[in-house]
Amino acid sequence: MRLRRRVVAALCLIPLTLAGAACAPGEVISDDDDGSNGAAESVEPVDPADFAGETLEYMYFTDGPDESATRELIGKFEEQYDVTVNLQIMPYADLITSALNRLSAGNAPDVIRLTALTDFRGDLLVLDPYLGADYKNEFLPGPQRGVVNANGELIAVPSDLTLNGMFVNLDLFESAGVEVPETWTWDEMLELGKQVKDATGVPYSYVMDKSGHRVSTVLSQHGTFMLDANGNALDQEKATKALQRLADLMATDDMPRDFWLGSGSRYEGANEIFLAGETPLYMSGNWQVGQFVQNATFNWAAASNPCDVECGGFPGGKYMAAFQQSKNPALAAEFIRFMNETENQELFVTTSGQLPTRADLSEAGVTYPDPKAQAAMDVFLADLVITPSGGFEANGNPAFSPSATELVEELAAVVGGQKDVPTAVADLSDSIDALVEETSS
Repeated sequence: MRLRRRVVAALCLIPLTLAGAACAPGEVISDDDDGSNGAAESVEPVDPADFAGETLEYMYFTDGPDESATRELIGKFEEQYDVTVNLQIMPYADLITSALNRLSAGNAPDVIRLTALTDFRGDLLVLDPYLGADYKNEFLPGPQRGVVNANGELIAVPSDLTLNGMFVNLDLFESAGVEVPETWTWDEMLELGKQVKDATGVPYSYVMDKSGHRVSTVLSQHGTFMLDANGNALDQEKATKALQRLADLMATDDMPRDFWLGSGSRYEGANEIFLAGETPLYMSGNWQVGQFVQNATFNWAAASNPCDVECGGFPGGKYMAAFQQSKNPALAAEFIRFMNETENQELFVTTSGQLPTRADLSEAGVTYPDPKAQAAMDVFLADLVITPSGGFEANGNPAFSPSATELVEELAAVVGGQKDVPTAVADLSDSIDALVEETSS
């Protein structure tokens, strides 16, 4: 089954002119006879044999099924280019610290997989000289926003698109005699979750990953974002209402309080709580689909995000970037291009349960190998259509990642009894102001 045309067409809400087929990396040359910069630039093709015998290191974290697709594509790249790619898999929680330490030591990996570029923007390789200035236009406008520097140059490639959203344990709902509606408000969702919890005796009615990105979904649904393209965009009144919902859930143990207070401000996924059958409602994202298909021992489904002022989720994604310290930047750029060719990105996203970032794939649609995965991804794609565009602006702002950390810490302060919600929101806004100034300097 192909993705619904009305869904995939809506991914291209902003007009986009596709570039031609990507060239192999090489020296940027001008089309003018005199070599001036007045005309369009092109990339001089390079024979893949030029890379024979070279070695590349790819620092990577995995959400699960994406690892097998990555290894398959690396195998194809190694065979085609006669090179060796050393895949270094890191725990997500340790990835940034490890990469920063290696940068400081002058021993950075060639290529890295990231969820945000903030910590490394000044250290990333500008890809335009290797892939061409128009290469970025092969990707959707939303994901493009987060991968260019202040000069509009490409410093990473959006390798997949994610959307935060809901999962439900259908067996628990059925056991409680409660139906999952096609759409629901926040009040309706929480009420149904509590009904299922009370009827089945499970510990929780709702869980979510410990993540500022996930909490940003709740902010978005209540009509506000931490950031926009110009800086601090937080509506404190709306943010207070959003965070109070979560604080109230943890105060009544409908949402696990200890889970949120543990591990400091570091990310922690709540997928194990959901897979253990301890909650009917789990807010995470589409990257969980692959592992749920493989590992869930109960009937589950993706469900529409709850609505308050707004509906939909909050967008994110992964990026492939190369470091300026790379010993072979041309090979690093070519590896990134190869991994994101149309057929290769299609293999990756359909295997791992991600959404495509390439404009051609989004327009044509992709087919996921498992019917249950296809049904879940259709729900995420339908929610993507109604996701406010402000989410892309917020996520693309360089200050988003550190602001998301502050968001986690402020909510933890509320849950731990150190602050009330209005104070935490006011302090969050002050932190956002400082981070905007810091990241824009």
